[in-house]
Amino acid sequence: MSVGMDAKRRILVIEDEEDIVLGLKEAFSFEGFEVVAAPTGEKGISMAADLHPDLIILDLMLPDTNGYKICEQVRRRDKVVPILILSARSLEADIIRGLEAGADDYVTKPFSLGELLARVRTIFRRSAAAIARPSSEIAVGEAVVNVEARTASIKGRVVQLGFYEASILQLLDEHRGEVVSRDQILDTVWGIDESPTNRTVDNFILKLRRKLEPDPQTPRHIVTVYGHGYKLV
Repeated sequence: MSVGMDAKRRILVIEDEEDIVLGLKEAFSFEGFEVVAAPTGEKGISMAADLHPDLIILDLMLPDTNGYKICEQVRRRDKVVPILILSARSLEADIIRGLEAGADDYVTKPFSLGELLARVRTIFRRSAAAIARPSSEIAVGEAVVNVEARTASIKGRVVQLGFYEASILQLLDEHRGEVVSRDQILDTVWGIDESPTNRTVDNFILKLRRKLEPDPQTPRHIVTVYGHGYKLV
């Protein structure tokens, strides 16, 4: 069943496992997406530059290089294309490294195809919503965040935010001074009740702090309310 706005969305899958590639092609094509695939990192970088995909699904363990390096190289060329890492590496350190390399989301293998589709749709839905809504700015200390452009200006320096980082920040700003629970963030931003990794929200909060806080180890603006969640002050 084709789905309107998704019909022209192009997804680049950088993955060397043929069974996974075939499964993703079948599932996403059925849902109305165009799917292209690259079996190596080098080929993936070339296709990303030539085809300008709307989303990249990236494996970490590729035959010629690791996915972290691919993610970093793609990010140097394209600051905004969503990158979703799909990997058997499930340690928190691996997830954090992937997000720090520029990924917007991280799903571990084995994965639920339904959940993966839901996450992809969430990325596209939030991308469309960001384009449609009026430009708005959020002040976080000395940082000024443009939600639509997903950029933060800090003393003349511009930092790019990912989809989920901007969405979490916008949610916290809507409840500025109030505590927002992890469950509320997951439900509002991801549209899911629970996460495959119990630190998903925490990892994105960590990324936001590293980008926006003067001292990420002692945050003054994006603060933890232990046992409850986070708030923006």
